Amino acid sequence: MIELRSPQWTVFNCDSRFRILVAGRRFGKTYLAQVELCRSAWAAGKLAWYVAPTYKQAKRIAWKPLKQMTRPYWASKPNEADLRIELTTGGTICLRGADNYDSLRGDGLDFLLLDEYASIAPAAWTEVLRPALADKRGRAMFIGTPRGYNHFYDLYHSVQGRPEWSTFQFTTEEGGNVSPEELESATHELDERTYRQEFQASFENLTTGLVYYAFERASNVQPLAPNTRLPMCWSLDFNIDPMCSVIAQREDDSVHVLGEVTLRDSNTAAACEAFLDRISPWLRRCYLPVEIHVYGDATGDARRSSASRTDWQLVHDFFHRHHDLVKPVFHIGSSNPAVRDRVNCVNAKLCNQAGIRRLLIDPRCKQLIQDLERVHWKADSNGNPLNEIDKSDPARTHASDALGYMIASQFPMRAPGGYRSEYIA
Repeated sequence: MIELRSPQWTVFNCDSRFRILVAGRRFGKTYLAQVELCRSAWAAGKLAWYVAPTYKQAKRIAWKPLKQMTRPYWASKPNEADLRIELTTGGTICLRGADNYDSLRGDGLDFLLLDEYASIAPAAWTEVLRPALADKRGRAMFIGTPRGYNHFYDLYHSVQGRPEWSTFQFTTEEGGNVSPEELESATHELDERTYRQEFQASFENLTTGLVYYAFERASNVQPLAPNTRLPMCWSLDFNIDPMCSVIAQREDDSVHVLGEVTLRDSNTAAACEAFLDRISPWLRRCYLPVEIHVYGDATGDARRSSASRTDWQLVHDFFHRHHDLVKPVFHIGSSNPAVRDRVNCVNAKLCNQAGIRRLLIDPRCKQLIQDLERVHWKADSNGNPLNEIDKSDPARTHASDALGYMIASQFPMRAPGGYRSEYIA
């Protein structure tokens, strides 16, 4: 038996040929998509496609649950290679990826569902998939969470009031699959704009203007002193000119940036010695060896600051030589977090949706403060925002990158939990 919540029924019962659903995370979009696909492929000869941004995403997100939903109606075992399900009713459901959308030409479709449309190239719709609906007068549904003012935003607003089109916008809370307690918890983990985008389905400019828009000098900057009862944190960005690192301490869910090390035209070995010199006054007041949590650029395992040693090997050697003073704990992943995730983590600490600031910076961290006030997102030649940080100023981004590696490691973005399992018909 198909069971949907009230907002899902509203979308499902709409008879418009083209529908757009903008919804917060965990609204129940994927479940609704499966129901729509089954309905559209129920009659003999019907062909329904589910299209995700990539083939891997289509398989990861929808293949297993779709097989579970359709299992009683299989005409034969699903085709695992082609992600195709033939139904006893004579209809067919296929999963496809838009990463190579030219390969999607040829089939005439009765129904098309585009999932996370904000991450699909608009040409996939206009040049390939829209024409595939023409001969059968097929229907289409666009679903997803916003990603700024991109083509999903343009489509959503451009079709308002047009014949054959209907639009819907629902928050995560309205979907009813995430508990109020979990949403309240998320307000403390995400910055205001990210929370509005991910959970309130609001179109937000996260890739234009200032990168660290949540920073306020009056609120995030104040004189700080080390706490001798807590371990130290050191995070590095392996740039040569300048080579930057930040020194901090974590107090529960807060981060205090106590200092920075910025060296012109330098190397990793010199950065290590400068770090030790900077913390020496603090070490003299502590029981030795002092625990140091080390973070930084994961690509340092590939980059070499000397003929035979990588950057991280040099850092390991440094701590080994000074094992009587410091005891390192390394937090280096196999790869760096995505830029957007790292930036969102920093903004969430600067000021979260609840208005709480859990990132304080000592005024002596001049390079880091300038980064937080001046680093912008990159734009193309036409002024359109790109999902890249502008690195045209060689002095900028390095201190904030170092900080971001540490915060993303300690306070990573996570998927919401606490989902409610029941559905209301």
